[in-house]
Amino acid sequence: MNEEYWQAIVECDHAYDGQFWYGVLTTGIFCRPSCKSRVPKKENIRIFANTVEPEKIGLRPCKRCQPHVQHWRPADEELASRVEQLIDDCYQEPLTLQEIASRLFVSPYYLQRSFTKLKLCSPTQYLSQKRVEAAKELLRETTGSVTDIAMQVGFRTSAYFAQVFHKVTGQTPTQYRTQMMRELK
Repeated sequence: MNEEYWQAIVECDHAYDGQFWYGVLTTGIFCRPSCKSRVPKKENIRIFANTVEPEKIGLRPCKRCQPHVQHWRPADEELASRVEQLIDDCYQEPLTLQEIASRLFVSPYYLQRSFTKLKLCSPTQYLSQKRVEAAKELLRETTGSVTDIAMQVGFRTSAYFAQVFHKVTGQTPTQYRTQMMRELK
């Protein structure tokens, strides 16, 4: 095995996924280079060009990295995607971190940590941004009251809605609507 492949395994480098797979002869499994399993001893590893070769010699796919699945994503990426989808579909509902975690069958701590690491904002911040974007659209396109719009996009009170809207946009909802009306004229 060359040193480049060994470093890819040690560093769990995603860039090498699909270029090679490695089998651990002592455990009887084979993995992607990016697998987060414990690094095996170098002398127990065998490199493969595809996923058929290790199966031919009796190695089974790793349950963690699933090297035989073509469009595999790490668990935290999959979770972040599911969180985004849930928020996009249900932002009008009274969602909390606990509620989102419960719907996705994970702990709130793991949800918060994984989502924030990948998306660079918390699930709550993402939810607020989604709600504000929906509110901006309603403020531009309807004549509903600020309170009605706040309720439509999932805020419990118009005061909290105005506070969050101002924090995200730098304007109150009324200022935003007035500015949009001026720009349309």
